[in-house]
Amino acid sequence: MFEGLSDRLSGVFDRLSGRGVLSEKDIDAAMREVRVALLEADVALPVVREFIDKARVAATGEAVIRAVKPADQVVKIVYDGLVDMLGGDDVQPLRLALNPPTVILMAGLQGSGKTTLSAKLALRLNKTERKRVLLASLDVRRPAAMEQLAILANEAGVESLPIMPGQAPADITRRALSAAKLGGFDVLILDTAGRTTLDEAMMSEAAEIARIAEPAETLLVADSLTGQDAVRTAKAFHERLPLTGLVLTRADGDSRGGAALSMRAVTGLPIKFLGTGEKIDALDVFDARRVAGRILGQGDVVALVERAAADFDQAKAEVMAKKLSKGQFDLEDMAEQLAQMERMGGMDGLMGMLPGVQKVKKQIAESGVSDKMLGRQRAIIGSMTRKERKKPDILQASRKRRIAAGAGVEVSEINRLLKQHRQMQDAFKMMARDGGKGFARLAGMMGGLPGAGGMGGMDRLKALGAGMAAPTGDAPALPGLGGPAKPSLPGLGGLPPGFNPFKKP
Repeated sequence: MFEGLSDRLSGVFDRLSGRGVLSEKDIDAAMREVRVALLEADVALPVVREFIDKARVAATGEAVIRAVKPADQVVKIVYDGLVDMLGGDDVQPLRLALNPPTVILMAGLQGSGKTTLSAKLALRLNKTERKRVLLASLDVRRPAAMEQLAILANEAGVESLPIMPGQAPADITRRALSAAKLGGFDVLILDTAGRTTLDEAMMSEAAEIARIAEPAETLLVADSLTGQDAVRTAKAFHERLPLTGLVLTRADGDSRGGAALSMRAVTGLPIKFLGTGEKIDALDVFDARRVAGRILGQGDVVALVERAAADFDQAKAEVMAKKLSKGQFDLEDMAEQLAQMERMGGMDGLMGMLPGVQKVKKQIAESGVSDKMLGRQRAIIGSMTRKERKKPDILQASRKRRIAAGAGVEVSEINRLLKQHRQMQDAFKMMARDGGKGFARLAGMMGGLPGAGGMGGMDRLKALGAGMAAPTGDAPALPGLGGPAKPSLPGLGGLPPGFNPFKKP
């Protein structure tokens, strides 16, 4: 998301860098380019005008710090403007009622992703907030809509309201409220029906459901790919329903991001969540500061560490740590790291969260590093026997030909994978020397994940963010990229307090 806008703004800031002083002419030229970049990102014209007016005043006013480089000052002004446009510094959490059940009403047009989003939200509340959630479908028009929600509820590990054919949405709402109270549920999520376009029947039905349910949260689910149509939809719903927040789906497929930048400013409603993929756990809390940082190429280290922590397995981490302390790293270990990268969002998702990667993404693309490459590497390892994965040195020409045929790749790709594995293995062997002091230092660096001793989570994130300099042309040292420099494996994080498998007896 925001890839096009990020590229344009990076070009503007690069042209300003190196200048000692910015004249009023330079500022006007920069603001003009920022204006074009925002318009090309499909941001609403009134929002762009207000943004540019405020930024121009800030860039020429007394608040400008003369000791700071002009380019950095403009970046800071644009960053502050984006944060303000997106809703300010404060993250808007869900309002959970003191007396359960909390009712959350999902509204929106057909095809915006309400049903899937309802299940994603239920999973998040169940997993992170430890809430008992009941899902209820009020969509009696779309074929199999109720069955779809029941299947998604089962996948999310929450309960759904039993289906009773022939009931009207208002009657289903009353039955869901009764079931939530009698069943002791903390949260009831109501998935309403949508239409392909705005019409009076849909609005009246949604208004009646809201009157019956008296929801604590009424969230409008909008498809970010529809651009300014999503903004118009939000305005129309807000006029008829007491909306409390917005949720943008398919944020991973929108490279422009104009809907997100416009909806908060046009409606005055906070954006609470972003749907970032098809998987049921692909839901992120919306944070204006982190989104603005990603737009300006500063990455999102917090989200990266949160994903690593969510995918963290203590038992696997300890087994991996003990193996690495002896300098052991076979192809099965490499396959596990590649699989974990895919679970955390793949190469594209991880790269978008690393500071400075935008500046070297052309080199990364030319190197052929992509999610497809990681998939091929996992296919290669999957085509090997257990013995071959444990002892890759036995892979001679005939075995390589068999593996290549099984994975659908050329033998040259197998050789490249084996070379990368040897480089990573050599790096771990070097770090395992001297009683594992190199690994002990690495464990100390990664110890700030939830459940680990040492520095607190937020302090660790701040230190990590401050210490991550922008790449200077080389791709980051992630599994599958090669290079013996400091491998960064997600599975090493979160070692328990006092646990040091690297110390030899």
